[in-house]
Amino acid sequence: MKRKLILGGFLAISLVGMSVLAGCSSSPDSTTDSGKAAEASQAGGTLTIARKADANNLDPQFITNIPSANYIYGKVYEGLLMTDKNMEYKPSLASEWKQVDDLTWEFKLRQGVKFHDGTPFTADAVKKTMERALDPKVNSPRASNFSMVKEVKVVDDYRVQFILSYPYAPILSILASTEGSILSPKAIAEQADKLSKNPIGTGPFKFQSWTPGQEMVLVKNDTYWGEIPKVDKVVYKVVPEDTTRVAMVESGEVQISDQLPVTELDRVKNSSSMTLARTEGLGVEYIGFNTKKKPFDDPRVRQAFSYAIEKDSIIKGVYNGVGSKAISALSPKMIGFNANLAEYTYNINKAKELLAEAGFPNGFKTSIVTDDRKERINLAEVVQSQLKGIGIDLEIKVMEYGAYLDITGKGEHNLFIGGWGNATGDADYNQYNVFHSSSHGSKGNLAFYTNAEVDKLIEDGRREKDVEKRKEIYAKVQDIEMKDSPLIPIRTIDHVAVTAKNVKGFSLSPIGYLMLNDVTVK
Repeated sequence: MKRKLILGGFLAISLVGMSVLAGCSSSPDSTTDSGKAAEASQAGGTLTIARKADANNLDPQFITNIPSANYIYGKVYEGLLMTDKNMEYKPSLASEWKQVDDLTWEFKLRQGVKFHDGTPFTADAVKKTMERALDPKVNSPRASNFSMVKEVKVVDDYRVQFILSYPYAPILSILASTEGSILSPKAIAEQADKLSKNPIGTGPFKFQSWTPGQEMVLVKNDTYWGEIPKVDKVVYKVVPEDTTRVAMVESGEVQISDQLPVTELDRVKNSSSMTLARTEGLGVEYIGFNTKKKPFDDPRVRQAFSYAIEKDSIIKGVYNGVGSKAISALSPKMIGFNANLAEYTYNINKAKELLAEAGFPNGFKTSIVTDDRKERINLAEVVQSQLKGIGIDLEIKVMEYGAYLDITGKGEHNLFIGGWGNATGDADYNQYNVFHSSSHGSKGNLAFYTNAEVDKLIEDGRREKDVEKRKEIYAKVQDIEMKDSPLIPIRTIDHVAVTAKNVKGFSLSPIGYLMLNDVTVK
């Protein structure tokens, strides 16, 4: 087996937290507050959480992956809306909202809220936040998510209107996501360049400190407008080694560790001191091609690889049955998923035939990049073995996540193992970021895929108000993507974390976010 290890500055974790929508619910493994056990827990104290990797940015308008957002969204930062565990919209900084007409949404803002720097939250904060997101000079990678916003109009201190340039069906989903986080106008004016390392929001926790590569500390916001957290402090510790993180929970050194590798599942299940927290997500992991590079600019080559990869054994052997086989970059839980897709079935002869048609009857040598999570390395090794059957000599390049993001964002890869977590619950989030030609590179389209018809359909899906018509649009676009095969969907994600037995009130959202407000520790 050939495998190359590439090291870089230690920054963040996977694009899949990589991960979601109505209909998702916690499995019986999830921990929740319950009766007398919850009563026996105590408020206060420090909650320590071991995470595989650090954040790579703390500015919501520059965060491009869910694991980084997980450190601060819903903790330090909040949006106008939020989603509950069923991905239903709930009030947050906006207490009410309504659609005035096809192009106008009005939000009534919550009064008496202050940012952590003491600045009052008003309509001006919403306006300045959106203006910064859309400012070409700022060059936010999340600007495209708000490209339909023509104007943010202040009606009065506590009413604001979003005027759109065209009807945009998923607007609420974006405002309820991390990129919809509302920033302090004072911070924007005085220290915008420091927000990547010093976040200032309105949330239940205040940012205290960050030692990159080691730990981050949040403290309870005693003046929070909503329900004040039960713990006094949250300490995130960066612990790259999977088995070490689990051991730290087992010994009581930390109370929670998320992104539990599937290789540690049985260890936790058989432990007397640990509990699993598990929920279904909307994230999909996949193998992607750099379609700008030969020979992967030829769809026949991509189709050949699709026929040569046997997914069922991967789900069982690599992922220990956690998650399910994917046939699209959309999870079956999402509105818009095309259940009638004609997926690629395992067919070595068909794969060889397509390679020969493309001019490679004897195969060729290439490489695949992956981040350093154990199951992804294992996936790369299985794919390496399977592709030998059609004459592909695949070199595996393993790198830490920050280096992986840099390489793939610049398009310096051939194949990659990646994924996309849905942070909004709407199909547009996956489709626009992963497949639209304007999202090439670090914005999400690591396949550098371009198809004018796909672009148009994705744009049509954004504008269409009728739910059934939107479903038809997304069904059609998935058909085209399946034929073009810029990605090979492998697995839909289950989010799995491990907690100490004395932790109560913890859960994972369908997005994979750590829900910490109700946590208590005995």
